[in-house]
Amino acid sequence: MSNTAIKAVVLDLFDTLVRWDPEKLPLFAWRGREIRSTIPWFLDHLEKAIMHRFDRETALATYFEVMTEINEERERDAIEISCLDRFVRMLQRLGFRDDREVRELAAELTTLHMAGVRKVTWSPAEWIAAVRTIKQSYRLGLLSNFDDSETGHQIVQDTGVADLFDAIIISADVGLRKPHPEIFRQIATLMESQPAEILFVGDTPRYDVLGAHQAGMRTVWLNDRKDPLTPDIPKPDYIIKDLGALPALLETIQ
Repeated sequence: MSNTAIKAVVLDLFDTLVRWDPEKLPLFAWRGREIRSTIPWFLDHLEKAIMHRFDRETALATYFEVMTEINEERERDAIEISCLDRFVRMLQRLGFRDDREVRELAAELTTLHMAGVRKVTWSPAEWIAAVRTIKQSYRLGLLSNFDDSETGHQIVQDTGVADLFDAIIISADVGLRKPHPEIFRQIATLMESQPAEILFVGDTPRYDVLGAHQAGMRTVWLNDRKDPLTPDIPKPDYIIKDLGALPALLETIQ
Protein backbone atom coordinates (compact mmCIF):
# COMPACT_ATOMS: atom_id res chain seq x y z
CA MET A 1 0.00 0.00 0.00
CA SER A 2 1.35 3.45 -0.92
CA ASN A 3 2.64 5.78 1.79
CA THR A 4 1.80 8.81 -0.35
CA ALA A 5 -0.75 11.08 1.29
CA ILE A 6 -4.21 11.05 -0.23
CA LYS A 7 -5.07 14.48 -1.56
CA ALA A 8 -8.07 13.68 -3.76
CA VAL A 9 -11.07 11.37 -3.77
CA VAL A 10 -12.69 10.33 -7.06
CA LEU A 11 -16.14 8.74 -7.03
CA ASP A 12 -17.99 6.53 -9.43
CA LEU A 13 -21.58 7.67 -10.09
CA PHE A 14 -24.16 4.86 -10.22
CA ASP A 15 -24.47 2.80 -7.03
CA THR A 16 -21.76 5.00 -5.54
CA LEU A 17 -23.04 8.59 -5.48
CA VAL A 18 -26.54 7.76 -6.73
CA ARG A 19 -28.83 4.77 -6.78
CA TRP A 20 -31.11 3.91 -9.63
CA ASP A 21 -34.23 1.84 -8.99
CA PRO A 22 -35.27 -0.27 -12.01
CA GLU A 23 -38.28 -1.53 -10.04
CA LYS A 24 -39.88 1.84 -10.77
CA LEU A 25 -39.61 1.29 -14.53
CA PRO A 26 -42.57 -0.09 -16.49
CA LEU A 27 -42.93 -3.85 -16.82
CA PHE A 28 -43.38 -5.42 -20.23
CA ALA A 29 -43.41 -8.96 -21.57
CA TRP A 30 -41.33 -10.28 -24.45
CA ARG A 31 -40.59 -13.84 -25.52
CA GLY A 32 -41.88 -15.29 -22.29
CA ARG A 33 -39.97 -12.91 -20.04
CA GLU A 34 -41.13 -9.96 -17.98
CA ILE A 35 -38.65 -7.08 -18.09
CA ARG A 36 -38.54 -3.72 -16.31
CA SER A 37 -37.20 -1.15 -18.74
CA THR A 38 -37.67 2.23 -20.38
CA ILE A 39 -38.49 0.30 -23.56
CA PRO A 40 -42.29 0.75 -23.37
CA TRP A 41 -41.87 4.52 -23.38
CA PHE A 42 -39.67 4.80 -26.43
CA LEU A 43 -41.31 1.86 -28.22
CA ASP A 44 -44.66 3.63 -28.13
CA HIS A 45 -43.04 6.73 -29.59
CA LEU A 46 -41.36 4.69 -32.32
CA GLU A 47 -44.67 3.09 -33.27
CA LYS A 48 -46.37 6.48 -33.57
CA ALA A 49 -43.45 7.87 -35.58
CA ILE A 50 -43.29 5.14 -38.22
CA MET A 51 -46.91 3.91 -38.18
CA HIS A 52 -47.37 1.38 -41.01
CA ARG A 53 -43.69 0.34 -40.98
CA PHE A 54 -43.77 -0.66 -37.31
CA ASP A 55 -43.48 -4.29 -36.27
CA ARG A 56 -43.12 -4.77 -32.51
CA GLU A 57 -41.30 -8.10 -32.64
CA THR A 58 -38.82 -6.90 -35.23
CA ALA A 59 -38.21 -3.63 -33.38
CA LEU A 60 -37.52 -5.38 -30.08
CA ALA A 61 -35.34 -8.07 -31.61
CA THR A 62 -33.31 -5.41 -33.40
CA TYR A 63 -32.95 -3.31 -30.26
CA PHE A 64 -31.63 -6.22 -28.20
CA GLU A 65 -29.35 -7.31 -31.03
CA VAL A 66 -27.82 -3.83 -31.15
CA MET A 67 -27.50 -3.69 -27.36
CA THR A 68 -25.68 -7.04 -27.27
CA GLU A 69 -23.32 -5.90 -30.01
CA ILE A 70 -22.57 -2.59 -28.31
CA ASN A 71 -21.97 -4.23 -24.94
CA GLU A 72 -19.47 -6.58 -26.55
CA GLU A 73 -17.66 -3.66 -28.19
CA ARG A 74 -17.57 -1.75 -24.92
CA GLU A 75 -16.16 -4.67 -22.99
CA ARG A 76 -13.62 -5.56 -25.66
CA ASP A 77 -12.29 -2.08 -26.41
CA ALA A 78 -13.22 -0.04 -23.30
CA ILE A 79 -14.85 2.54 -25.56
CA GLU A 80 -18.09 4.40 -25.04
CA ILE A 81 -20.85 4.17 -27.63
CA SER A 82 -23.54 6.72 -26.98
CA CYS A 83 -27.20 6.05 -26.44
CA LEU A 84 -27.86 8.17 -29.52
CA ASP A 85 -25.64 5.92 -31.62
CA ARG A 86 -27.46 2.88 -30.21
CA PHE A 87 -30.75 4.16 -31.58
CA VAL A 88 -29.16 5.23 -34.86
CA ARG A 89 -27.93 1.66 -35.39
CA MET A 90 -31.33 0.29 -34.48
CA LEU A 91 -33.19 2.53 -36.91
CA GLN A 92 -30.76 1.87 -39.74
CA ARG A 93 -31.24 -1.86 -39.29
CA LEU A 94 -34.98 -1.36 -39.30
CA GLY A 95 -34.64 0.03 -42.81
CA PHE A 96 -34.40 3.78 -42.32
CA ARG A 97 -32.29 5.38 -45.06
CA ASP A 98 -32.75 9.13 -44.59
CA ASP A 99 -29.88 10.30 -42.35
CA ARG A 100 -31.73 13.34 -41.10
CA GLU A 101 -34.81 11.31 -40.22
CA VAL A 102 -32.65 8.73 -38.46
CA ARG A 103 -30.78 11.32 -36.35
CA GLU A 104 -33.93 13.21 -35.41
CA LEU A 105 -35.88 10.12 -34.40
CA ALA A 106 -32.86 8.64 -32.58
CA ALA A 107 -32.54 11.89 -30.61
CA GLU A 108 -36.21 11.69 -29.62
CA LEU A 109 -35.86 8.07 -28.50
CA THR A 110 -32.72 8.95 -26.54
CA THR A 111 -34.54 11.77 -24.75
CA LEU A 112 -37.39 9.45 -23.74
CA HIS A 113 -35.06 6.69 -22.58
CA MET A 114 -32.82 9.02 -20.60
CA ALA A 115 -35.77 10.79 -18.99
CA GLY A 116 -36.82 7.40 -17.67
CA VAL A 117 -33.36 6.63 -16.31
CA ARG A 118 -33.12 10.02 -14.62
CA LYS A 119 -36.59 9.67 -13.15
CA VAL A 120 -35.66 6.55 -11.17
CA THR A 121 -32.23 7.78 -10.05
CA TRP A 122 -31.69 9.38 -6.65
CA SER A 123 -29.08 9.89 -3.96
CA PRO A 124 -29.60 8.93 -0.29
CA ALA A 125 -29.22 11.80 2.16
CA GLU A 126 -26.37 10.09 4.03
CA TRP A 127 -24.36 9.78 0.82
CA ILE A 128 -24.77 13.48 0.12
CA ALA A 129 -23.74 14.28 3.68
CA ALA A 130 -20.63 12.13 3.18
CA VAL A 131 -19.67 14.09 0.05
CA ARG A 132 -19.97 17.37 1.92
CA THR A 133 -17.78 16.04 4.72
CA ILE A 134 -15.12 14.67 2.35
CA LYS A 135 -14.94 17.94 0.43
CA GLN A 136 -13.80 19.74 3.58
CA SER A 137 -10.45 17.91 3.43
CA TYR A 138 -9.94 16.61 -0.11
CA ARG A 139 -10.21 17.57 -3.72
CA LEU A 140 -13.19 15.78 -5.18
CA GLY A 141 -13.74 14.21 -8.59
CA LEU A 142 -16.23 11.98 -10.35
CA LEU A 143 -15.65 9.43 -13.12
CA SER A 144 -18.59 7.49 -14.53
CA ASN A 145 -19.33 5.00 -17.27
CA PHE A 146 -22.53 6.36 -18.79
CA ASP A 147 -23.58 6.61 -22.41
CA ASP A 148 -25.24 10.03 -22.47
CA SER A 149 -23.19 13.05 -21.49
CA GLU A 150 -26.05 15.49 -20.95
CA THR A 151 -28.05 13.14 -18.74
CA GLY A 152 -24.98 12.05 -16.80
CA HIS A 153 -24.19 15.64 -15.88
CA GLN A 154 -27.87 16.32 -15.10
CA ILE A 155 -27.94 13.38 -12.70
CA VAL A 156 -24.92 14.80 -10.90
CA GLN A 157 -26.67 18.19 -10.76
CA ASP A 158 -29.77 16.48 -9.31
CA THR A 159 -27.75 15.46 -6.25
CA GLY A 160 -27.33 19.09 -5.23
CA VAL A 161 -23.58 18.73 -4.75
CA ALA A 162 -22.29 19.07 -8.32
CA ASP A 163 -20.57 22.32 -7.40
CA LEU A 164 -18.38 20.47 -4.89
CA PHE A 165 -16.59 18.49 -7.59
CA ASP A 166 -13.33 19.83 -8.96
CA ALA A 167 -13.61 17.61 -12.05
CA ILE A 168 -16.29 15.40 -13.62
CA ILE A 169 -15.87 13.00 -16.53
CA ILE A 170 -18.79 11.06 -17.98
CA SER A 171 -17.51 8.39 -20.37
CA ALA A 172 -19.69 9.77 -23.16
CA ASP A 173 -17.69 13.02 -22.84
CA VAL A 174 -14.51 11.35 -24.04
CA GLY A 175 -15.53 8.18 -25.91
CA LEU A 176 -13.71 5.89 -23.46
CA ARG A 177 -14.90 3.76 -20.58
CA LYS A 178 -13.37 2.44 -17.41
CA PRO A 179 -11.19 0.39 -17.11
CA HIS A 180 -9.34 2.08 -20.02
CA PRO A 181 -6.18 3.62 -18.48
CA GLU A 182 -6.51 6.85 -20.45
CA ILE A 183 -9.78 7.86 -18.80
CA PHE A 184 -8.11 7.50 -15.38
CA ARG A 185 -5.16 9.58 -16.59
CA GLN A 186 -7.58 12.26 -17.74
CA ILE A 187 -9.35 12.53 -14.40
CA ALA A 188 -5.99 12.64 -12.57
CA THR A 189 -4.86 15.50 -14.83
CA LEU A 190 -8.08 17.42 -14.24
CA MET A 191 -7.71 16.85 -10.51
CA GLU A 192 -4.15 18.22 -10.69
CA SER A 193 -3.09 15.13 -8.74
CA GLN A 194 -0.76 12.21 -9.19
CA PRO A 195 -2.51 8.80 -9.34
CA ALA A 196 -0.88 7.75 -6.05
CA GLU A 197 -2.53 10.75 -4.38
CA ILE A 198 -6.02 9.66 -5.48
CA LEU A 199 -8.40 7.34 -3.67
CA PHE A 200 -10.89 5.89 -6.17
CA VAL A 201 -14.28 4.80 -4.83
CA GLY A 202 -16.69 2.58 -6.75
CA ASP A 203 -18.88 -0.50 -6.66
CA THR A 204 -17.83 -2.40 -9.80
CA PRO A 205 -14.78 -4.65 -9.45
CA ARG A 206 -13.61 -4.59 -13.07
CA TYR A 207 -14.27 -0.96 -13.88
CA ASP A 208 -13.54 0.66 -10.53
CA VAL A 209 -11.17 -1.61 -8.62
CA LEU A 210 -9.14 -3.09 -11.49
CA GLY A 211 -9.16 0.08 -13.59
CA ALA A 212 -8.09 2.40 -10.78
CA HIS A 213 -5.52 -0.08 -9.47
CA GLN A 214 -3.89 -0.36 -12.90
CA ALA A 215 -3.79 3.44 -13.07
CA GLY A 216 -1.82 3.57 -9.82
CA MET A 217 -4.64 4.78 -7.58
CA ARG A 218 -5.67 3.35 -4.25
CA THR A 219 -9.13 1.81 -4.27
CA VAL A 220 -12.23 1.55 -2.13
CA TRP A 221 -14.72 -1.12 -3.15
CA LEU A 222 -18.32 -0.50 -2.12
CA ASN A 223 -19.70 -3.95 -1.48
CA ASP A 224 -22.91 -3.84 0.52
CA ARG A 225 -23.82 -7.41 -0.52
CA LYS A 226 -20.44 -8.82 0.58
CA ASP A 227 -19.90 -10.38 -2.85
CA PRO A 228 -16.63 -12.30 -3.41
CA LEU A 229 -14.01 -10.99 -5.83
CA THR A 230 -13.07 -13.06 -8.85
CA PRO A 231 -9.39 -14.08 -9.21
CA ASP A 232 -8.75 -11.57 -12.01
CA ILE A 233 -9.50 -8.57 -9.77
CA PRO A 234 -6.75 -7.22 -7.49
CA LYS A 235 -7.62 -6.93 -3.84
CA PRO A 236 -8.95 -3.43 -3.15
CA ASP A 237 -7.14 -1.38 -0.55
CA TYR A 238 -10.34 -0.92 1.42
CA ILE A 239 -13.85 -2.39 1.43
CA ILE A 240 -16.85 -0.59 2.94
CA LYS A 241 -20.60 -0.93 2.66
CA ASP A 242 -21.45 2.33 0.92
CA LEU A 243 -20.45 5.95 0.50
CA GLY A 244 -21.87 6.88 3.89
CA ALA A 245 -18.99 4.98 5.53
CA LEU A 246 -16.25 6.78 3.61
CA PRO A 247 -15.63 9.76 5.93
CA ALA A 248 -14.93 7.42 8.85
CA LEU A 249 -12.59 5.34 6.68
CA LEU A 250 -10.65 8.42 5.60
CA GLU A 251 -10.07 9.34 9.23
CA THR A 252 -8.30 6.01 9.74
CA ILE A 253 -6.10 6.39 6.64
CA GLN A 254 -4.61 9.75 7.51
